[in-house]
Amino acid sequence: MLCSAPMATAAPQAPNDDIQSIKISSQKADSAIDYWTADRMKAAKNADSLVKGKSGSAAKVESGKSAKVPGHAAKANAGVLKSATGGKTRASAESPVSHIGKVFFTLGGSDYVCSGNAVVSANESTVSTAGHCLNEGPGAFATRWVFAPAYENGKTPYGTFAATELVTTSQWSGSGDITYDTGFAVVSNSSGATLTDTVGASGVAFNQARGLAYKAYGYPAASPFNGETLQSCSGTATDDPFGETQSQGIPCTMTGGSSGGPWFLGSGSSGYQNSVNSFGYNTVRNTMFGPYWGSVIQQAYQNAQS
Repeated sequence: MLCSAPMATAAPQAPNDDIQSIKISSQKADSAIDYWTADRMKAAKNADSLVKGKSGSAAKVESGKSAKVPGHAAKANAGVLKSATGGKTRASAESPVSHIGKVFFTLGGSDYVCSGNAVVSANESTVSTAGHCLNEGPGAFATRWVFAPAYENGKTPYGTFAATELVTTSQWSGSGDITYDTGFAVVSNSSGATLTDTVGASGVAFNQARGLAYKAYGYPAASPFNGETLQSCSGTATDDPFGETQSQGIPCTMTGGSSGGPWFLGSGSSGYQNSVNSFGYNTVRNTMFGPYWGSVIQQAYQNAQS
């Protein structure tokens, strides 16, 4: 259960062996915004098929120092940053949160939908999502990639922000290793204001302890959901029961389309983001797995904001 897509205007660039990225021209970014009409957004399909058959690595990923970067509220529109609290182990409906939104993109000639979140960054323009929501893993990067914060029932109150760069781990883009299924998109400004000035930014955390309590958000589009409203799940993380990945799972009934939605430490959307919705096992009911954010994913985040 999840999502993914392609977007290329230049050859992928690798700042180091662990990271792959691609730049997108301003012309392509502008055309992406024009492409995503309300009808195309509604017709975009969840990308369950894009993560089926993926495997993970069992090697430990906790190799760096614990790190947290605080987030901030919106500047251009003071007071728009919302924090939803509470939650249940099963998916429950939430009011829109300004910095959480839907991701739309094209991959292999098809249009897909995922979820994403605006995170604190030096460029004030970085969105976190799943790796399979911006790269085939292995394969091409997505095209026509846009972020629609606070989406609800076809409405995009902050408009859409198009990607100018897509970044993911080489473990994902090179071999589809689902243990590293995280990506970051750098987006263009909208109406002269940066993304996080407009909607606020979540703090991020890396190399944290395992087994913590999380609240996860997303826009599940597969039945029984329709992708039109924000949903959430809460629970304490446990390790992959099969030992096939280094990902952790929490009790959750969200479906495809929620891929890339943020996991926050604690019980609300104002906490530090520390993972994303990634995958589920057919044999493990009502559990969403998310990658452990260790040093490699931290490096991807650092490359995106530089």
